Amino acid sequence: QVQLVESGGGLVQAGGSLRLSCAASSIIFSIYTMGWYRRAPGKQRELVATFTSAGTTNYADSVKGRFTISRDNRKNTMYLQMTSLGSEDTAVYYCNAYLGSPSNAYWGQGTQVTVSS
Repeated sequence: QVQLVESGGGLVQAGGSLRLSCAASSIIFSIYTMGWYRRAPGKQRELVATFTSAGTTNYADSVKGRFTISRDNRKNTMYLQMTSLGSEDTAVYYCNAYLGSPSNAYWGQGTQVTVSS
């Protein structure tokens, strides 16, 4: 059974940093496109960043220059380094993995990030 488990969320002051992790099991991690999404209170889930198996990364405009997505295929783990956090980054962050079509994605349970001003 595929599992994606996020960790690293928490409470941080504005301007601070956090690193999220997503550990995957029961998939051939290296061939999957991995991604981070988030859902802020009262808003729809949105893309944060993706990292394809070919090494291509993509970021939402709102996080470019502040967040960095990375992956370690040996550890079946993906990361999201977040810096210069602001209140607008407060959300539940979800890990996502798919092969082929995003409609077939697996999702983690989410980890809460709260930025205090």
